Amino acid sequence: MVTKERFKQGMTFQQYLDQMGTNKEKFVQFLNEIKITPEDKTALDRHGKKLNVLVITEDWCGDALYNLPVMAKMVEGNPNIEMRVFLRDKNPDLMDQYLNQGIYRSIPVFAFFDESMNELARFIERPPAQTEEIEKKMLEVRRALRAERYLEWRAGAVKEIRSLLKV
Repeated sequence: MVTKERFKQGMTFQQYLDQMGTNKEKFVQFLNEIKITPEDKTALDRHGKKLNVLVITEDWCGDALYNLPVMAKMVEGNPNIEMRVFLRDKNPDLMDQYLNQGIYRSIPVFAFFDESMNELARFIERPPAQTEEIEKKMLEVRRALRAERYLEWRAGAVKEIRSLLKV
């Protein structure tokens, strides 16, 4: 459970930007390129007077690089939305509440709360359709590599087994 007090301990978006090291230039570029429609911005207003958005991220994460600027643009300038950012590796107590499939510390995490800190929804890592697309493409690449390099891979397996058994 995330309390109001714990939520307030997070960084503002500007504080997160200021502390970024990895991917900052690309992140700012994406932030400047993103266009959010007025309908997309007001979609977040449908949950009452106040919306709190808890973000768990790290600046080295590719999915965060693409998805966090979208979230930031959606909440930008809305006085009824407060967004706080937490670094995954420094906040295991929060991260462990939002494990992907119950085991993976996938980021970014966007958890949406009403003004009483009742969770309304959560977004973890990326949309499911994108995950399916990535997994399909990875499978195609693995199959192509196996077909192309099967002789070398077989020889590599023999070499590894002999090395493990010291023969």
